[in-house]
Amino acid sequence: MFFFTVVLADRSSTLLVDQADRLRRTYRTVFQRRPFETVAICILPDHLHAIWTLPEGDVDFSSRWNLIKSGFSRGLEAGFPSSSKLRKREKGIWQRRFWEHTIRDDADLERHVDYIHFNPVKHGLVTRVRDWSLSSFHRYVDQGILPLDWGGDMRDVAGHFGE
Repeated sequence: MFFFTVVLADRSSTLLVDQADRLRRTYRTVFQRRPFETVAICILPDHLHAIWTLPEGDVDFSSRWNLIKSGFSRGLEAGFPSSSKLRKREKGIWQRRFWEHTIRDDADLERHVDYIHFNPVKHGLVTRVRDWSLSSFHRYVDQGILPLDWGGDMRDVAGHFGE
């Protein structure tokens, strides 16, 4: 099981939420060709976090991310690629690499799932986890794993630290 952070080259971009349907279609296509289980995911404007479980004996997450990134980028206007990206036929939409972490145990999994679900609040996009639609949090609520009010409401804590 692996945790990932995949980031756009332009950190000020909102491309992933603006093109969330394109990302979902590409993700689904790659899943159908090269199966994996998405344990948790959250799409933010300029990056996404995900936890995957791969089939037994398969650790090739790199080619899956390559297919997702290239499939998503196909047909989009190019960013401002460097000469090295141009040589490799990259559009400059994504950062070349991604962060990957092997989940060690149940506690590590829980920490990373919580991190993924709370990330929109951390970035100031919403004040409640439930208000971010591009997250597996809602699946966790539907399955009774997490309560709808998980993570609280940041409006209740902001500015209430004394005089």
